[in-house]
Amino acid sequence: MPGRLEVSMTSTTPIAATARLLPTRGVQLGRGARMPLAAAGLAEHRARYGAVPAIRDARELAAVVDAAGVRGRGGAGFPTARKITAVAAGRRRPIVVVNACESEPASNKDAVLLRGATHLVLDGALIAARALRAPTVVVCLHRGDPVTAQLSAAMAERGGDGVDWRLAEVPRRYVASEASALARFLTDGEARPTARPPRPEQRGVRGRPTLIDNAETLAQLALAVRYGPDWYRAVGTRSDPGTALVTVSGCVARPGVYEIELGAPLSAAIGAAGGPAAPIGGTLVGGYGGTWVRDPGLPLSHDPAGPDGTTIGAGAIVALPADACGVTETARVLRFLAGESAGQCGPCAFGLPAVADDVARLAAGRVDADLAARLTRRLRQVNGRGACAHPTGAVRLARSMLRAFADDLRAHQAGRPCPPRPPVLPIPAPTMMERTWQ
Repeated sequence: MPGRLEVSMTSTTPIAATARLLPTRGVQLGRGARMPLAAAGLAEHRARYGAVPAIRDARELAAVVDAAGVRGRGGAGFPTARKITAVAAGRRRPIVVVNACESEPASNKDAVLLRGATHLVLDGALIAARALRAPTVVVCLHRGDPVTAQLSAAMAERGGDGVDWRLAEVPRRYVASEASALARFLTDGEARPTARPPRPEQRGVRGRPTLIDNAETLAQLALAVRYGPDWYRAVGTRSDPGTALVTVSGCVARPGVYEIELGAPLSAAIGAAGGPAAPIGGTLVGGYGGTWVRDPGLPLSHDPAGPDGTTIGAGAIVALPADACGVTETARVLRFLAGESAGQCGPCAFGLPAVADDVARLAAGRVDADLAARLTRRLRQVNGRGACAHPTGAVRLARSMLRAFADDLRAHQAGRPCPPRPPVLPIPAPTMMERTWQ
């Protein structure tokens, strides 16, 4: 099919055959990492893809994107066409924001995409800006991101695009890349989420309608517009077409970033990373606001599946070795999430630390008679009540742990915790996270 990049592969699996965003099937990460992807310059990019397609207006863009079925790749899987339509309905001139902040500690997909296909991301942002008549495109990265220099150079090449390209460096905090937090940071310099409504599409940066899309979403948009809805829908599912980048790590032979067909089973993503390196006891899917999964046949898409409503989320997949403790790993993540609260609402500022304490007690086997009922009550009280989705994601993770590791939990509750093991899930060191929101 036209537009698919050449893929270097030794496998003939369906996953390998669907790669469309990156010029290689996967990118090895971790210790001894190699990064074979090198972003093409603008001239090479245009020689490969051609000129940026002309779109008359936002209505035409929304129609194409809707027909293709493009959904957000930042976590929620929200239909991209609906965002475009909402921004276009505003009365003031809009702004386009590229969310290239990668806050999920277990994810590296956006960094790999920006290294390997920088101009594809910028093409998507330019297509959206021209259709919406937005004069400014702001690309947001966390402060100190290694890809900053490369991205700045790519933006400098595009002086003839007719938009004002800007780069914004956002505090390195977990919730600072939430859409409303980015809009607030670009308005008054404070990267904390705001209560809803209105959404940024209605009133975002400096009160203007603002289209905030993840970097991969905009790369997908660029492909859908270039090659059309039929091409885009040639892979994936009816309700969630296309491919997605996933970061597969943990107990796999080749940890890395891989492109999979949406709707593929979890086992296929593990297989793309070389298969299990040892027996797997459970897999975290969707990032730290995601769910623990025991079913290797669970489909990976933005449509909820399984008993805990699992979605692909931010594309982070971590396979946990069978001899590791899912309760202990969850306790570590919940402590991190509690520490990354913006401190603006009770469920997050007080509820998350309380939940983290309860799960830490479970992990250590220090169980009191009221713990189970107390934890259940706190999870119910915190769920869905924050200014952003941060506390709800933590609740989702905790609830899935209770289900996925029920056998281990019974031993912990009887005072027999799992023996200590080296940690599996990556938790940023305190020195890597900023304490400021500005």
